[in-house]
Amino acid sequence: MEADPAMLRPPGEVMRLSRLGRFHPTRLSFARTLVRRMAREGWRIETALRELDDEGYGRVAYDVHTPAGVLGFAAFSHHLDPADRTDRVIAERWDASFALTVEPPTPADLERLEENVPRQEAGRCGAGEIVLSRANRSVRLFDDVVAALAAGGQPSRDAIGRVGYLMRTTAVYGNGKFGLADFEQVCRKGILTLPFQAEMLTVYLARHFSLELVDHLAARHGGRRAATLDRPRRRALGVGNATGLGMAPFLVNRPQLIGRWIRMREIALARVKEVERADPPERARFRTLLARARTHVDEWRAQVGDETLGRRLATAVRRLAELERMVGPGGDPNLLAGRRPWAALAARAGDDAETGELLNSLLIELYPDRVDDLETTAGSDEREEVQPAMTVEALRRMVEDRYGWALEVDFDPPESRALFWYYSKEKEEPRLGFRYEEPGADQELRLGIARQAADLHRALERADPAMPVGRFLLANPELRQTVRRIQSLDDAPYAEIHENLLDRECEPVDLLRCKLSMLGASRFDPKSLLWTRVTFFQGAPLADELERPGADDWAFAMTGGSTA
Repeated sequence: MEADPAMLRPPGEVMRLSRLGRFHPTRLSFARTLVRRMAREGWRIETALRELDDEGYGRVAYDVHTPAGVLGFAAFSHHLDPADRTDRVIAERWDASFALTVEPPTPADLERLEENVPRQEAGRCGAGEIVLSRANRSVRLFDDVVAALAAGGQPSRDAIGRVGYLMRTTAVYGNGKFGLADFEQVCRKGILTLPFQAEMLTVYLARHFSLELVDHLAARHGGRRAATLDRPRRRALGVGNATGLGMAPFLVNRPQLIGRWIRMREIALARVKEVERADPPERARFRTLLARARTHVDEWRAQVGDETLGRRLATAVRRLAELERMVGPGGDPNLLAGRRPWAALAARAGDDAETGELLNSLLIELYPDRVDDLETTAGSDEREEVQPAMTVEALRRMVEDRYGWALEVDFDPPESRALFWYYSKEKEEPRLGFRYEEPGADQELRLGIARQAADLHRALERADPAMPVGRFLLANPELRQTVRRIQSLDDAPYAEIHENLLDRECEPVDLLRCKLSMLGASRFDPKSLLWTRVTFFQGAPLADELERPGADDWAFAMTGGSTA
């Protein structure tokens, strides 16, 4: 099913940080597509080994049964001194560490994994391991949950709502890093065939482990009076994640992949906006999801400490409540009964990007049969090649057509190039520096695409228009990487972020939210402009619920906790 081009939003609207930084997860986000596949194919998660002591330290192994074979998952729980607990990537110890494996580990494999996985980057992994991860217990919730269960009760729903997870991952590594199996090898096995499915499965299994761990500890501490965590509370708990600048360069360095993700999302939205008439069941479903989304945002708002996001969410709650009244009893009966109602509804959000992008996610949720096939379009081989026979004139027109936004930037004021991105050897992660205040600009990463495009355009204007690009590059070899990128993205309109990422006013947290939403994260809680906390799989079906009717209906999860 093709989408009406007229319904697609232009890249100049979508690819701004002020819009990308307001994205919400959709049913095409990788966490959702993974769970849907697990349910569709009848995946089973079985405990193969559980060796945990009274404090929950030891090892656990799960077998993940799929139609294409059995994967393994090994979890190691360790004592961690509170002084060593940190979410920084440079940490050396964690409460738990995990490995997703190509096959269930043998006893010898498990011994090897137990020796290496807790060491993470300092250990040794091989082609039998797919993903490496680690996590820390939530200091705000984990022990309180165990104590409540050990006493025979249940933890507070308010507390669960405020935190949302028992453990928070601090890294999820895959795709060949540290000797792990690469994506092509994993695809050949036929189980995890789309980007980030392996990583999302690891996070889902970490959630499963955390839920079993608190039940185990409660039983050991409380004996016969201990309770197990009830099902609604289990569903309300996901896995936390703290994400910093390390994720930001991904969106710039993987333009073809990002372009595919955004295009997939935009085509899904366009297909929904094309619907000529909404049937009564679809209108009823919309009202149900709208009420759920408003409650979800209100609960989210109550847990966010960032004042700017808090104000945006308060506005979204108000706008969604107004929309509920408009489509409810006593509202406008023609609002959902007219021609192309969803296109008209999407336009109502106007300039309020927070509400608008939430509404877009809601609309995509309405029509699984119209959008779910798009999930197979999320991959890209990311091949970039120079086209040497193209003329300088053709390349110049290409730059002007696709990068007009970059040519509009005035790079003369120092503020327009105040930032530089670099990789910190000490912190082992990308960082931001201030060009005129800090050393290190000579180690700058190539993330200033706007400036690179502008520099290329100036050089093209000085060159012979009929000259082949290959000859142009012989005279300007420093521009080769920029030329290759721009030529390779000619048919990828959503691949570039239409911003000057070197500008002093750039807010990198918007980059983080964009990618995290595509992965399936929710309840963004920025702690600065440089890092944020999020939650994965909150509201997702549990391992024994995957094949239940309605298992995929967990968008806009509600915890049931009170709102402020």
